[in-house]
Amino acid sequence: MAGARLAAVEGLVRELLREDAPSRIAALTEELFQAAGSISEEDGSAAEVEEGAISLWNWAVTKHTGSVVNDEQRAKLRFVACRLVCLCEGSDPLEGTIRRQILMSMKTGKGWIDIGKADLADEFLEIAMSSIEKLYAKLLKGSDGEADTSVHKADVEKNLFKVLSYQAESAVAQGDFQKAVMCVQRCKDMLMKLPKEACYLSILCYNFGVETYEWKRYEQSSFWLSQSYDIGKMDVNYSVGKEMQAKVLRLLATAYFEWDCNLYLDKALKAISLANQENLHPAGFFLKVKILLKSGASDEDINSAVAEFLHHEVSLDFCLNTAKLLLEHGRESVGFDFLKSVPERFESSPDLGKFTLLHIEFLLQNKKELLAKQKVEEIIIGHYTGKQLLPEALNQLHIILWDRAAKHYEAKSYSEALHWYNYSVSFYIPGQIDQNLAKLQRNMASCYLHLKQVDKAKEAVKEAERCDPNSIFTKFSVYKIAVMEKDTNKAVEAVIEMGKLAEKPSQHEDKLRVDENIGTNLLSLAAQIALENEQQVVAIKALEYLSEHLQDCRQLFAALKCLVRLMLSKFMAENEEKRDEDINSMLTYLTLAHKRLAESFTEETFTGDMRILEAHWFRKVAWNLAVQFRVCPEKMRDFFLLSFKLSQFCPSDKAVLIAQKTCLLMAAAVDLEMGRRQVTPSEQAELLTQALQHLQACKEIWKVLKLTGDFAEDPTDTLLLLYEFEARSKLNDPTLHNLMESVWEQPQIEVKTLEIIASLAMESPARYPVLCKKALKSALNLHRTQTVIDAVKFSKCLHSLINLSLPTGLTDLDACVLQEVWDYFEDALSVVSSTDGYPEMEVLWLMTRAWNTGIFQYTVGKYKEAEQWCGLGMRFLNHLGSLKKSYEGHMIGLYSEVLDKLDRAKGFLPNGEE
Repeated sequence: MAGARLAAVEGLVRELLREDAPSRIAALTEELFQAAGSISEEDGSAAEVEEGAISLWNWAVTKHTGSVVNDEQRAKLRFVACRLVCLCEGSDPLEGTIRRQILMSMKTGKGWIDIGKADLADEFLEIAMSSIEKLYAKLLKGSDGEADTSVHKADVEKNLFKVLSYQAESAVAQGDFQKAVMCVQRCKDMLMKLPKEACYLSILCYNFGVETYEWKRYEQSSFWLSQSYDIGKMDVNYSVGKEMQAKVLRLLATAYFEWDCNLYLDKALKAISLANQENLHPAGFFLKVKILLKSGASDEDINSAVAEFLHHEVSLDFCLNTAKLLLEHGRESVGFDFLKSVPERFESSPDLGKFTLLHIEFLLQNKKELLAKQKVEEIIIGHYTGKQLLPEALNQLHIILWDRAAKHYEAKSYSEALHWYNYSVSFYIPGQIDQNLAKLQRNMASCYLHLKQVDKAKEAVKEAERCDPNSIFTKFSVYKIAVMEKDTNKAVEAVIEMGKLAEKPSQHEDKLRVDENIGTNLLSLAAQIALENEQQVVAIKALEYLSEHLQDCRQLFAALKCLVRLMLSKFMAENEEKRDEDINSMLTYLTLAHKRLAESFTEETFTGDMRILEAHWFRKVAWNLAVQFRVCPEKMRDFFLLSFKLSQFCPSDKAVLIAQKTCLLMAAAVDLEMGRRQVTPSEQAELLTQALQHLQACKEIWKVLKLTGDFAEDPTDTLLLLYEFEARSKLNDPTLHNLMESVWEQPQIEVKTLEIIASLAMESPARYPVLCKKALKSALNLHRTQTVIDAVKFSKCLHSLINLSLPTGLTDLDACVLQEVWDYFEDALSVVSSTDGYPEMEVLWLMTRAWNTGIFQYTVGKYKEAEQWCGLGMRFLNHLGSLKKSYEGHMIGLYSEVLDKLDRAKGFLPNGEE
């Protein structure tokens, strides 16, 4: 009974034989292949297994013919079927069984070879060989005499020959040269009895030669090709034919040639000579010439080889290739003689122009320019007398003519270049519109410009504009002439047109490839030409467009630097009124520099060090411009902000942090200054909000910077405080009081800072009288703590505090307020009494305010208060200096009058009110 694995295989076979779906067939084939690979004799065998195997074999043949299974699937199914049949062989198989096994094993092995899996073929070819031996032994055992033996031997030799040839194929595929040689030799030995197989074996050896040649195993290739040739001539009746023999010999000669032409020259020549004797073929002639040239043969020998095929029918292309070969190897004498002789043979051929062009090319290569010109002139004459070149050949001629003109242009032989360009022009009819003609005219214009023939250059460019008006090349030609004529307006106009065209995708100009970066290249060249001709305005315009289109960071920054330098020199030569537009341009350049620095992180060729260097250069320029334009605060701010943004690409060392801090402080200061001007509320709010943003960024930088050293004398903290206070107070920011709480807690705040805060607290649109008063009081307290009071500063501070607390013109004041103000006057009187430097005008002001306050109290019937305040005023009178005399008499008189009035007023009062 069959084992479980064998039963599984049987089941898969039955399922496959019933299946029609290609996907399922593929899956079952793979399952069968895997399963069959693991079965062995131990799994048993059965008659039904053999029957199933034969059915599977026949099914695979049928399905392959119907393209249901591919070559690899057929090979796998043959593998399965053959494996199963081998299991059913038994100890004494019948003759038919052995013959079937031989057939199946051979075909299975060959199938693996054909799909490139020769290593899998060997097992089955060995089975076939073993089966052949069994068959031969069985036949001999049952034979009667020598005659039968011969018949049996012949019977098996055919199969043996096939198996040996398949083994040779497998060995070659696996690189086993020695085994392949042994197998082929055994096949050769059998040819005496199987002469009809000579053709097959010769072709097999040729195929081996082709394979090993392709693998560049020239020694093996030459062996197989020699074997193929020798086998092919063994029996004339069964030869492969002269054409095939010649083909073998040509490849043999090529193998020797490519293996080592110097070492195997004689063998290569012998092989190709034999090939040409066997069968004349252009390839044979060509190869012989090629070998002779490589060997350094004399011109006489080369001529003889060429003469051989001139007596036979060969194509024009063959002659063309031969001529190229001769001339490429420097055989000018033979080559030019050959070029002269060929046209007669192909006079009526429309392709003869190709040969003429080759003749011209090699005349030029050998510096025979005069002869080349004669040939070109002959073609021009033929063009107008009915012997035109084919379009392809004419295009090739134009390329030759332009190439020769270009060489003369590079050598600065502009007249000679024009000569060759004119040849090209000769083939165009008047009025023809063609992009190549436009390019031709532009090239001629360049030559005329170098020759200082401007009028002719203009004519050529005009013709180019007619043919191709929207070409950037044409605009460039217009530009060059405008620069040469110092026509700035026209040059700028041409640059603008070039800039617009550079934005469009690159196009092809009639088969002549336009470089993808041609727009930027031409704009760069335009800028260079303008600079060389000292046309600054034109150069600036060209560089502006160039910087818009350059993708390469290094080129872009070089262009921007050039632009900045040019614009700076332009500033120096301009009036103030003309600078506005140029300032805006400079801002644009620096903004672009910042944008591209930000984008440069994705460009591999632009390193971090490069980015830092460029950022430093541009930030310093922006800084210097900010300083230069102090008269224009808005521009100054913009440049400072750009300098800050650019510095963010630099390492954060101390110098850079200081620069960043200063930039942001200056930007905030400008925004605050602009906010103080007559602007709309919304504009003011926007400016103040911007200032706060700059200050916030500045604070963060300042925190880091303070960690790097001692900044005790640095005013940044004070400036940040004052700027932030101004912005928040004018924005009516609810966080202002929180800010001030931290201020009051500062132990070392300066008097001046408090005075400025007081001033800002009341500066429109801010109005914070409580904050103002608190700041002034704090300032006064600080004044008092000084060893020597600065009377002038003290007087100003007190003046502000009294003005805030005792507004002019108010009479109905709360007693608490009056008491508070009274204390201020007392403070003033104390300082005035103890200090000589109190400003006299301030004393006069205090006296006047005290007196007037008393009078105001009198008018509302507050006589006691009136007497107090008027008396206070009189006390200040005693401290007036030179002005005392002016006021003393008048004041005393008035004071006496007031006192009298007060006494009289008191008399009318009830006793309870005295």
